[in-house]
Amino acid sequence: MESQVRGGTRWKRFAVVMVPSVAATACIGIALAQGALAASFSVSGQSFKVSAKELHGKGFAQYGAIDNGYTLAGKQTLHPVAVSSFKTATIESMCQSVVTPDIPILGSVTLTLTAGNSSDESKQVQADNLYIDVEDLGAEKAVFSGIDIGVAAGDTGPAKDGKGPGMKGGKEQANPYGFAQQAEKADLYGVKQTAWATTAGTFTLPGLSMKLSAGSKECY
Repeated sequence: MESQVRGGTRWKRFAVVMVPSVAATACIGIALAQGALAASFSVSGQSFKVSAKELHGKGFAQYGAIDNGYTLAGKQTLHPVAVSSFKTATIESMCQSVVTPDIPILGSVTLTLTAGNSSDESKQVQADNLYIDVEDLGAEKAVFSGIDIGVAAGDTGPAKDGKGPGMKGGKEQANPYGFAQQAEKADLYGVKQTAWATTAGTFTLPGLSMKLSAGSKECY
């Protein structure tokens, strides 16, 4: 069965492997300085890297989708992704980096965000209804509790007593009958990932730091 995805592209079932996404990204602006914000992210022509010392999430689910974006030159791009979602997540030592290459005169410039650099959970990054469109993930260790592999993506939400927050909906359509997996809890350590988009209800970012630097100086 096929389904409609963002930008009108149609796709057949995209089977994902056991690689849950494990971090969060943040929007730049005044709301960040206030420590919490509602956020919704679209796919641009650039991916970004995120690392974290630890991520502890409750209500995890993952399914396949295709992100549809455009480059700065206006060329359409399609990116197969594994959409990983958490009802709630706590992240220790989060780092996000985005490199903008080939800027006239300046060359490459890296934007880096860091937050939650504390062993005290109350001072770590907090997120709810978190969705991450990830294309590559590595972790030193992953522990799942109450996991179900091979469920339908549309069965992962609360409407059908699923363990995760459910599918994104809206413009982020994917096959509700496609392959998915879910778990009551996911604990990941030493996380490194490349993602195309992140959507969340709320991010709380204690100890937020943002800086620009010349050259390519990514989180990993």
